[in-house]
Amino acid sequence: MTTATSRREDGFFNRGDTQTRLETFVDAAFAFVMTLLVISFNDIPKNSTELIEALKGIPAFAASFVLLTQFWMAHNNWCRRYGLDDQRMTVLSIMLVFLVLIFVYPLRVQFASLFYWISNGWLPSTYSIANASDLQIMFLTFAVSFGAMSLCFALLYRHAWNQANRIGLDAFEHASTKLHTWQWAINVVVALVSIVLSLSYEPGPSVLRATAGGMVLFLLQLASLLFAIQHRRLRRRYLEASTAKA
Repeated sequence: MTTATSRREDGFFNRGDTQTRLETFVDAAFAFVMTLLVISFNDIPKNSTELIEALKGIPAFAASFVLLTQFWMAHNNWCRRYGLDDQRMTVLSIMLVFLVLIFVYPLRVQFASLFYWISNGWLPSTYSIANASDLQIMFLTFAVSFGAMSLCFALLYRHAWNQANRIGLDAFEHASTKLHTWQWAINVVVALVSIVLSLSYEPGPSVLRATAGGMVLFLLQLASLLFAIQHRRLRRRYLEASTAKA
């Protein structure tokens, strides 16, 4: 842990100037996962038809890339904000690496299937959905992976919150850390709801019921937006007020 210096754009002091070996390992793992996203597509195209078909996979790859990048950035931000390098941080970070290696394939499958459905089959998907049970397995796998990774971040932020006095968090950082803990915890709750809906599904004519396990995951975007708004309010309440007093 390094001494806090200047404030970052997110309002936190920078406590993690020096990158540890563990952070380097996590970065390398995420880079490897990105490679898996690329090489998991078909072989190098041999003609224009195969090239066009390969390019149709870009939307699913891009969506997967963005989501994985968000997880990597979340870990990077946590390290920069708190500068903690203890046993609990190590265990949770290694667990995150383990989970992201599992998460990569369900992630790509989910997005490929989504774009296949949106485009009415024009965009390709290698995952064959023969019935509603196959759909539930896909949702279940994604929700378990996503929920477990979110739990890692909830525990990381909870750990940082418990260490607030030791690392010298100010009022804004303390409140923001608590907010981030709740944000990741709600991600876990949404994933659990998706898991329950997928496991409790019984075959029937209702399309809404069959897709409920996946549709509930879209609540994550709404939650992310609401927490971003709340974080900006926290900054105005603490940082702008302290600047005015100064």
